[in-house]
Amino acid sequence: MLGIKRLDTFMLQRFAPLLVMTFFIVLFIVMMQFLFRMIDDLVGKGLSFDILGELFFYAALTMVPTALPLAILLAALMVFGNLGEKLELTAMKAAGISLFRIMRPLMILMVIISVGAFYFQNYVLPVAQSKMWTLMFSVRQKTPEVEIPERSFYDEIPGMNLYVEKKNPDTGMLYGMIIYDLSRGNDNARVILADSGKFSFTQDKTRLFLHLHSGEMFENLNDNSMGLGTNGYMPFRREEFSDKQVYFTFDANFNRMDESGIRSQYVGQNVSQLRHSMDSLGKRVDSIGNIYAIDLVTKPYAGLPSRKMHVDTMGHRFTTEIPRTAEQKAEIAQAEPVDIDSLFLKPSPAYMKTYVQQALADSRRVKQDYEFRSLMLTEQAKLMRRHDIELQRKFTLSFAILVFFFIGAPLGAIIKKGGIGTPLVISVFLFIVYYIFDNTGYKMARDGKMEVWEGMWLSTVALLPLGIFFTIKAIDDSAVFNSDAYKLAFNRLIGRHPKRSLEVKEVIMTEVETPVAIEYLLELRHTLDSVKATVASRPRFLRPFQYAAVRRVHEPLNAVVDYLSNSSDINVINLLNKYPFVPRRRDLAEITTTTDKLLDIYGYNPSVEPGEDIIDTNDKDDGQQD
Repeated sequence: MLGIKRLDTFMLQRFAPLLVMTFFIVLFIVMMQFLFRMIDDLVGKGLSFDILGELFFYAALTMVPTALPLAILLAALMVFGNLGEKLELTAMKAAGISLFRIMRPLMILMVIISVGAFYFQNYVLPVAQSKMWTLMFSVRQKTPEVEIPERSFYDEIPGMNLYVEKKNPDTGMLYGMIIYDLSRGNDNARVILADSGKFSFTQDKTRLFLHLHSGEMFENLNDNSMGLGTNGYMPFRREEFSDKQVYFTFDANFNRMDESGIRSQYVGQNVSQLRHSMDSLGKRVDSIGNIYAIDLVTKPYAGLPSRKMHVDTMGHRFTTEIPRTAEQKAEIAQAEPVDIDSLFLKPSPAYMKTYVQQALADSRRVKQDYEFRSLMLTEQAKLMRRHDIELQRKFTLSFAILVFFFIGAPLGAIIKKGGIGTPLVISVFLFIVYYIFDNTGYKMARDGKMEVWEGMWLSTVALLPLGIFFTIKAIDDSAVFNSDAYKLAFNRLIGRHPKRSLEVKEVIMTEVETPVAIEYLLELRHTLDSVKATVASRPRFLRPFQYAAVRRVHEPLNAVVDYLSNSSDINVINLLNKYPFVPRRRDLAEITTTTDKLLDIYGYNPSVEPGEDIIDTNDKDDGQQD
């Protein structure tokens, strides 16, 4: 009803399970990379499994744009590699089915996945990124679990430094304790020595309770209520105890941050919100830049007269000097710099250094002011680029999916290798190339060294010619990865051409007939004469470039070799081995000589026309023998 053929169902059944499998495998790998990168922020925090599960779920959603193109590339390579290895692809082509027809159901599936990837990038990914980064910031701010080591100082408890000589892991009892309490400042520090003790938390997990046994406490008393002693020394207090309870502020709960702050950033916005934010940022940057420009032109410096900014009907800006009265001009003239030497020496030479320092200070202040303004505008421009980068990312994933499919499917049909070994190696290599281009373009776009759209589309556009090339080669059944073809091309490049290695066949199915052999040889001889005449008629400086003329020798030469290779005469076989695989201009003389020798072997007489006369001669010989 919908025009779905059995071939379409067959291809979808082969591709869909592999795509799902490779997607989850690749997603697991990138999730392990995320875990290794964030392991320091997660270990030792006492996070519950529901918090970790929520964090990993949102992190997995943010990794989908990385895993999906690689999964499609690997699945396409495996499917078409398996079809080619099992000769199923050859059977389909032999039945008259083109490669595009075989790929058609998968191309439709890729278009659907690309559209779904855009909606995922636009609606799901901003929410997932907001929730993931909210959880990550909350986890980073959570205090770590109290896991006190032996014979080393532990400083993870805020305002406390703790040393324990030995601990009992079964009961949690600590022995040989030294506690430096710096919660009230270094001037009011407390030092507590205890024979043993034990940590525990209050019920709401906001305070740390420490139960100590048999020890001493030393405490400074430097506060506002007590001054220094009569001799200028700081008073302190020493206390011995057999049982003491101490409380420390220590919030061990997991406090989730507000998500609205992240949602307002560029990572939590969709296409419409990003465009609105970019418009607002652009107007803000333009207005601030106009204010700075007007201020730079109109503000008086070092007593110079200020100017007024004007805007004409076309929007062009120009300045004019503000009109002043004669009294105002006289006051400004007094403030304007005149003769520098007389100005320095007028009051007293001792003021010269003061004037210079004051002028330098004013100039540095103005310079720092405008450097700060420039830094503010640079940060605003960088924020605009970040919004534009996130906007371009909404579209690059959809196009990358199509590019990777049109690389993987034709490449799998060319290499004809199934399984997971060869496709995995090729996929990883191509994805590394894609990642390098993508990361380079992102950094150059972020730093303003390249237009944002150029940087974000660099990786996809760089791999697009590769997909077109593989698709064309797969349609033409070209042997792209044939090592013999590349070896032959390299030998041609360095001037080395392969030689023929024909041998006398043990079993000859088709005997060589003399008239037919002479006919093939004469055709080759006539072609050689024509080609040599054509080359000789051209100017001498063009003769080395007569490739089209020399190429005419190739077909009759191969016809001679194919037919005479069935000969049982060893001399004929040896002469055929002298023919080159690919004739060149310099080989024409040698080919002519070899052809003449073969004609002599078959008894060709140029004065006698070939055909019936030769047959009659042979018949006369046969009659004489009879």
